[in-house]
Amino acid sequence: MPSVQVRYIVKDVDAAIQFYCKNFNFHMDMHPAPPFAMLSLGELRLVLSAPNPEGGGGQQMPDGTVQQPGGWNRFAIEVENLESTVETLRKAGAHFRNNIVTGVGGKQIIVDDPSGNPVELFQPVLNEARLKK
Repeated sequence: MPSVQVRYIVKDVDAAIQFYCKNFNFHMDMHPAPPFAMLSLGELRLVLSAPNPEGGGGQQMPDGTVQQPGGWNRFAIEVENLESTVETLRKAGAHFRNNIVTGVGGKQIIVDDPSGNPVELFQPVLNEARLKK
């Protein structure tokens, strides 16, 4: 059962569902209306909301600001082989914001979902950096 929830504003909920489920094995928990879905992957619940003037998590702010996808805040998905994952996603037409970089705990790269929201793909090089120990 998920214990952490992240909401992403997306342009197309169906395209986002396909991206996350096909490429990263997310499970679709619910998709009760076109502008909303809940997915899960282990402890993570990913809530997808399209901008929606009628209500919900994608509704406009009180000052009229429309929520938009993108930005730099992101969650990370641990992968076993970063180079192979990147190659598969490139062949599928995914957009990357950078090239693979190596940090203190591992290697990472940022891929955009179909709405332009960043997802960090992370391959640990230190056991302490692994999600599953």
